[in-house]
Amino acid sequence: MRDISCHRISDTVRDMCIQATHFLSDDMAAAMNHAIETEKSPLGKQVLKQLEDNLKIAGEEMIPICQDTGMAVLFVEIGQEVHIVDGVLEEAINEGVRRGYTEGFLRKSVVEDPIYRVNTKDNTPAVIHYQMVPGETFKITLAPKGFGSENMSRICMLKPADGIEGVKKAILETVDAAGPNACPPLVVGVGIGGDFEKSALMSKHALTREAGKHSEIPYVRELETEMLDKINQLGIGPGGLGGTVTAMAVNIETYPTHIAGLPVAINICCHVNRHVTREL
Repeated sequence: MRDISCHRISDTVRDMCIQATHFLSDDMAAAMNHAIETEKSPLGKQVLKQLEDNLKIAGEEMIPICQDTGMAVLFVEIGQEVHIVDGVLEEAINEGVRRGYTEGFLRKSVVEDPIYRVNTKDNTPAVIHYQMVPGETFKITLAPKGFGSENMSRICMLKPADGIEGVKKAILETVDAAGPNACPPLVVGVGIGGDFEKSALMSKHALTREAGKHSEIPYVRELETEMLDKINQLGIGPGGLGGTVTAMAVNIETYPTHIAGLPVAINICCHVNRHVTREL
């Protein structure tokens, strides 16, 4: 049994909030470099270089990469042999988000009620997903999600007869409809299977996978490659101004589903796709 204090969890989440909103992760930096190298449109390449300049300035001057510092989404893996001490886990995580957004001078975008819309003034509460795992692991993945791209996401409850071609159609139509609104080039997370909420959860979690790292399932890996190619043939391009790089990665997760359904969720993320992982 291993003890982890809530104070340590709060401190860690606080630091992660600031890191994720100011610095591009290594995988996304590599994806951006690849996009610049492969973009064939002169205007698209110019837009990508401007985005790269923005990322450099953000890191050097400790300015957020984007004015929308997102709603904090966390995936927490908790080992069965871990004992949380000195507080309540969910309160500790939200305290870390609160401190990260206030001490980091990040924009507070969360409202306490979806209709009356009074700002909570500290970007809490976060959206937190827990998973119990064996052993003494305690791992946190933070993914601040901006809503320019979140608003372009969809869940499609397909019929089993729609099959893989229906899945492909849903992905392409969603990205095409998003156009410039999701700040391309994009990372596209896809969840296939489960039920309504499971597919959505998988599509969000898929965004935290390292860009360029494919699924271990052969047909899913092939689908990721095919969808990236077809998305980039849409011609939306960087900033929606045309080009050959509309997306930098397509990450797909799957799960068993009911005989009567084929849920497909497409969660679109902008070119920064902020995420950071730490293990305590």
